Amino acid sequence: MERRTITAEDLYQFVWLSDPDVNPTDGTIAYVAKQVNEEKSGYRSRIHISSADGTKSKVFTHGEQDSAPVWSPDGQKLAFLRKKDKHQQIWTMAADGGEAEAITSAEFGVSAFSWSPDGSRLLYTASIDSSKKEEKEQLADDSQKSAKQVIVVDRLRCKADGRGLLDDKRTHLFVHHIETGQSVQLTSGDYDVHDSVWSPDGKEVAFSTNRVEDKEVDPDLVLSQFIYIINCEDRVCRRITESGLVIGKLAFSPDGQSIAFYGHDRQYENATLLKVYTVPAAGGAPECVTADLDLYVGNAAVTDMKGLGSSPLVFTSDGSAVYSLVSAEGNVQLARISLEGSCEYVTVGDREITQFTITKDGEQIVFISADRLQPGELFIKNLGTGQEQLIEAPNERLLAELTLSQPESFWFQTTDGWKVQAWIMKPPAMSAGDKVPTIVEIHGGPHTMYANSFMHEFQLLAAQGYAVLYSNPRGSLGYGQKFVDACRGDYGGKDYEDIMESVDQAIARYDFIDEDRLGVTGGSYGGFMTNWVVGHTNRFKGAVTQRSISNWFSFYGVSDIGYFFTEYQICAQPWEDPEKLWKHSPLAYVDNVQTPLLILHGEQDLRCPIEQAEQLYVALKRLGKTTQLVRFPDANHDLSRNGHPELRVERLNRIVGWMKQYV
Repeated sequence: MERRTITAEDLYQFVWLSDPDVNPTDGTIAYVAKQVNEEKSGYRSRIHISSADGTKSKVFTHGEQDSAPVWSPDGQKLAFLRKKDKHQQIWTMAADGGEAEAITSAEFGVSAFSWSPDGSRLLYTASIDSSKKEEKEQLADDSQKSAKQVIVVDRLRCKADGRGLLDDKRTHLFVHHIETGQSVQLTSGDYDVHDSVWSPDGKEVAFSTNRVEDKEVDPDLVLSQFIYIINCEDRVCRRITESGLVIGKLAFSPDGQSIAFYGHDRQYENATLLKVYTVPAAGGAPECVTADLDLYVGNAAVTDMKGLGSSPLVFTSDGSAVYSLVSAEGNVQLARISLEGSCEYVTVGDREITQFTITKDGEQIVFISADRLQPGELFIKNLGTGQEQLIEAPNERLLAELTLSQPESFWFQTTDGWKVQAWIMKPPAMSAGDKVPTIVEIHGGPHTMYANSFMHEFQLLAAQGYAVLYSNPRGSLGYGQKFVDACRGDYGGKDYEDIMESVDQAIARYDFIDEDRLGVTGGSYGGFMTNWVVGHTNRFKGAVTQRSISNWFSFYGVSDIGYFFTEYQICAQPWEDPEKLWKHSPLAYVDNVQTPLLILHGEQDLRCPIEQAEQLYVALKRLGKTTQLVRFPDANHDLSRNGHPELRVERLNRIVGWMKQYV
């Protein structure tokens, strides 16, 4: 079969896998397969099941948006989330098939859930409206008077990207009793429950929250969490951590005596590496298990082809260690981390493990793995023999049609002695002796990393005849604490120099790069850096900035995270050091821009609101520069990864079109 190059429209054919879970009785694997729906108006996600050896598989549910499958402890039922109308609820289905049954009817839907150890109950989180009854009645009376309703804002954190205005809703814990069909609210108050887990005996639930006891403290300014344990019968709640840490992914030890979690002490604010901690369930000082490991636990990889979902910490059956994802040097691996602090990799190779689960007997792991030439396949690995078996490769047929570019990793040393990892991709149709234009890609975050994973955007650019250069400059995760912290307070400094040195290094190493035909693009922090690049050098012939930051002053007040992110990253407040905020704002250098700049931005982006794009665009137009602003309706900050399929394709084609015109 003659192969072809990839197109933007191939997005409509890809399948993304997520949420694997293993039946504890027969080893059947449930997982989610997501793809663009037939109308190209959104996504269809359905649950599939596969035999443990991968020889049999089938579609198990037929809802349009089914996700998060979890087998009951006895293996007789599969619970999952199904979205119908506006909200998602918990549904269950017998292991041998049949009709699915809705279990919950939460007013604003269910966000996450888990089975109790004995399978008699389901713990779930759901939003509730905390407005007082009399306030609601007043609003109802007012609605009779006028169709126009004001929105009263009292909270500092009053909106969130992808969610919009938060109103007075708070997320709390509920327990649903399977036998009676009744749901009981466990927690209440002016705070949000983040993560939760059952105790092994099913009598208690541990959860993380920003709940504070001091009523004078604004909970929206409490950017760390505490762990509480609540008794499911009398609902007595106690706090077991005293010092505020950033906390996530709780896991009870098998004996119920301790809780492991991801956390950090904010020493470097949001550039602080996540570590594994444990704390006694009876309460006490948390202990950092990985204090001596200069590693980031969790998945830090950024890609435009990843399924939704993440994996929790999982204890080994004897409680001596935990399984966790670890991000290091462009790879995401599964590791076994002992409570003494040693780390042993369970998976190897150039890849990104996106999610995993452990079989009940602890002898096998099931995981989803992506690499540079495919976006995600389902594997099972025997921990005793080390044998790894492919279970499901949903994109095998599509990928067999395509000629792809194999990214090549290289390292270089900066002029001031730092080691930086980068990748180069050649156009598939390039011949020996060709000189090709090159696009420099810059990731967002900045505290993420490019990885040995599949990037549709990069493959598309390579298919159009471009070499693609991308790197992990200072500020990226995966290279230790000092490296990830190195860009804070220095945006546009050494991080910018690392990117420019990656260009110089690539030109010196690869004779096919035409140094007179360079383009640059990036989104979020990568958009900020694209704006910064064109304001500080004219060596690029074309640039595309996406969901970017251009002005730290306005970003502070309009972004859903601006009030703390600006302080964390630029290390300044508007009223304390306005000169520093302006110094690091690309808008301050707009008069220097000579590079034709395409500005892409979602109209509902609350992380980097569209006024950032508008300011930059108006200034460039006023100065007579070559620019264009493309607004994506109803698109938030997640456009490139999970946005409307047709808008994602439009975005890709706009990038290619601009580069073809100017590079």
